[in-house]
This record gives sequence, C-alpha cells and structure tokens, in this order.
Amino acid sequence: MAPPAAERERLVRRARVLAWVGVGWHGIEVSIAVGAGLAAGSIALIGFGADSLIEAFAGFLVLWRFATARATSAGAERRAQQLIAIGFCALAAYIAVEAVRSLGLGDEPGVSWVGIGLSAFTLATMPPLATAKARVADALGSSASKSESRQTMLCAYLSAALLVGLGLNALAGWWWADPIAALLIAAVAVKEGRGSWRGDACCTVPALACDESHDSRGA
Repeated sequence: MAPPAAERERLVRRARVLAWVGVGWHGIEVSIAVGAGLAAGSIALIGFGADSLIEAFAGFLVLWRFATARATSAGAERRAQQLIAIGFCALAAYIAVEAVRSLGLGDEPGVSWVGIGLSAFTLATMPPLATAKARVADALGSSASKSESRQTMLCAYLSAALLVGLGLNALAGWWWADPIAALLIAAVAVKEGRGSWRGDACCTVPALACDESHDSRGA
C-alpha cells in the first residue's frame, strides 16, 4: 500500500537528503584516498578513490533523474547506465593491471595512516547510512533507492578490504596485502559494472518520482 501523499513527499525529501550525504562523502573519499594513495604508492587506495568517484557520479545521476524524470528519455537513461558500466570496467582493468604489476615487480607501497583512518571511518559510517536509505526505500517502494542503499553497503565492504590490506602492510609488513586488496576492489568494480550495464544499478528511475512529478503538476 502506497503511503499518503504528504508522507510520501516527506520520504522523498529524506531520500534526497540521504543521497546527497552519500554523494558528499564519496567526494571527500576521492580527494583523500587518491591523494594518500599517490603519496604512499598504494594501488588499493587509488582504486578505492576512483571507485568512489564513479559512485558519486552515479549518485548524482539518481538525484538528477528524480528531478527530471519527465524530461529525460529512457534512451538517455540507458546511455548513462552504459557509461557508468564502462567506467567501472575500465577502472577494474586499470586496478588489475597495476596490482598484478606491483605483485610481479615486488613494488612495495609505503604505509598510509591516512588511508587506514579513512577506511576505518568509512567502515563505521556507511552501514548506518545504508540502513537508513534502505528503510526509506522500502517505505517508498523505490527500487532505485533500494539499489543505492545496497551500493552504499558495498562501499563498507570495500573499505573493510582496504583496511585489512593497509593494516597488514603497516603492522606486519605484508606489502603484498595492498595489491591483493586492490584486486578485490577490481572484482567488485566488475560486478558493479555488469549490474549497471544490465540496468539494475542505482540509475533506474523509480516510478515514484514520476508519480510525484505528475501529482505536483496536477495540484
């Protein structure tokens, strides 16, 4: 049963706020992770930051589609999904090549306490944000918002892999843990890319957005 119009409007506003929180944090992740990754020579950190950049773009696309669901064609949506998919797959290829090269050459990354702090903070904050998004999505009946909540939880899993890799390098001197963590991030990027190409990633427009737009015009 659909929520009343007033309640639905409140839920949509909350969904947008949560989406903006996710986009904003991904933007912070990009600058910190890529900068720290370049400084330490950590392909895992660089890959994590690049993945966050693509996820931020996907989040912007969700917000944009909420606002322009009537004005944007299904063909434009499909092309956007394919662009995101290509981005994820290109990222996976780059990370995989660099990680394998690092393993083959014994290219040891430096210790990055900034990266460890970033991944620990992300691991602590993303699950509550994902849970909040999922609750709003269930109340709205929005598959797009539900998919975005799963992607947010996926970010927590990635940060866990990153934290383990960076931590083992820093505390045990296991430098190879960094490129191994990078390969895990590459595998997740492939999964995200395949989902986006099939059309079940976070770019699908919820029918709710169209209904809301229609209701507001009819008022």
